Amino acid sequence: MSATEPTAHDRGVPPSGTQTLARGLDVLGAVRGGARDLKAVCAATGIGRSTVHRLLQLLVQRGYLRSSQGADYSLGPALIELGFHALYQSPVPTVARPILEELVAKCHDTVHLAVEDGGQVLYVDKISGSRGAEMRSRVGYRMPLSRTGIGKALLLDAPDRWAPVFDADHARAVPAPAVRETYLARMPRYAEQGASLDLEENEPGIRCVAAPVRDGSGAIVAAISISATNPYMPMDRMRALVPVMAQTALSISKKLGYSG
Repeated sequence: MSATEPTAHDRGVPPSGTQTLARGLDVLGAVRGGARDLKAVCAATGIGRSTVHRLLQLLVQRGYLRSSQGADYSLGPALIELGFHALYQSPVPTVARPILEELVAKCHDTVHLAVEDGGQVLYVDKISGSRGAEMRSRVGYRMPLSRTGIGKALLLDAPDRWAPVFDADHARAVPAPAVRETYLARMPRYAEQGASLDLEENEPGIRCVAAPVRDGSGAIVAAISISATNPYMPMDRMRALVPVMAQTALSISKKLGYSG
């Protein structure tokens, strides 16, 4: 098991009547952590050899583990099916909502959750803050990727798209070359810090800090932002919000299976 993987002891004593289930889960955790044979699973879990052997047989029989001739254990197809069901039953807005509510209660500013759809930002949730002007955004609203903080966050893993997306977003009204150069100079810094800024590029007087949300594969599947009017978002506060937003996005990502 990895250095950060909790052991059975770390998780505490299971409730009465659930010891067998707890041991079975520990066995699954050991295999997930790299234990591939009976000896390794026993060492990782601290469970007796005969008990581990019976649990391994049952988990293979039920499809939660795979095995080659009683060894070389790996996670089985039943877990893949469960994982898909878990993601289906816990879509990003459902998983993110309570975490975003806590963020709004703490910071008092408007929070958005968005995904990329058809080369645009698509807002899938919004929680209004308790101060400042109401913003025009709403659930179902679409905005350009390159002009919004949340859109930039969705693009942080795709440097090959930064310039083409900017050009597509400004096809109807070509900005001054300096605007494009500034955007392309800032994107690598945003990618390095894991959060992006909107310095009134999208809506005059509105600033935001955004961060990407990842799924179990590590891919960016959504982004979150916190927005406020200029007086509530001086640059020093925006810098202070960068780690806050990155950590909030990480909390959501972990609920989606991201392990970092």
